[in-house]
Amino acid sequence: MAATAAKMPDQGGTYTFQSKPHEGPPAMKFRDPYQTTNGPALYGNIMYDRRIVRGNTYAQHVLPATVQPDPIEVQRQAEARRRILARKRATDQLRPRSAEPVEGRKHIDVQTELYLEEIKDRVEEADVECQTDAFLDRPPTPMFVPAKTGVDNTTQILDGELFDFDIEVKPILEVLVGKTIEQALMEVMEEEELANLRAQQRQFEELRHAELVETQRLEEQERRHCEEKQRRMAQQEDCRSS
Repeated sequence: MAATAAKMPDQGGTYTFQSKPHEGPPAMKFRDPYQTTNGPALYGNIMYDRRIVRGNTYAQHVLPATVQPDPIEVQRQAEARRRILARKRATDQLRPRSAEPVEGRKHIDVQTELYLEEIKDRVEEADVECQTDAFLDRPPTPMFVPAKTGVDNTTQILDGELFDFDIEVKPILEVLVGKTIEQALMEVMEEEELANLRAQQRQFEELRHAELVETQRLEEQERRHCEEKQRRMAQQEDCRSS
């Protein structure tokens, strides 16, 4: 039993319990087959039991060479083999047999099938040739024509009753050609008008640029005249003051 220590609660304290670690009783690796005690049964994990066969249960479980065979099992297998041999000998004795041959003769094997076959050590062989016909070209597949259904009817048409394409299409063609030519002329006139507008705009820009250059030249000339006037007036004032 593990040693335990308990402390009673003091005035204003708490109850505590301590148990020292200890080693359990040693466990046996194998169960004692002669154990007759009625104590509690011991259980183990079959996943780690070496007696459990793993893998395919149909495969032969071969024991290693170091394992000693069970004498009871060996004796049981030997008895089973002896019983099988005895049963086979009894079956052979009960099977009907042919009478023993008379003196100077012997039994031979004969064929009892419906068709006799000559038994030889070497099978005879013979070469045979055969000439086949030449391959012919496959004929063309005929066009599929569905089966005829319904009833045929006829209608008589006189001259002038049907639509005359050359006469009926003439006004339609005139309208189409006229509209196409008119649209083409309108597009050409629009292109010419746009070209004239661009030329006038270009001329106006050139004239405006020339006027702007002339205006800048006149302004520069006027500015020089003013500067010259101011300079001469300043010179005159200097001469008078001197």
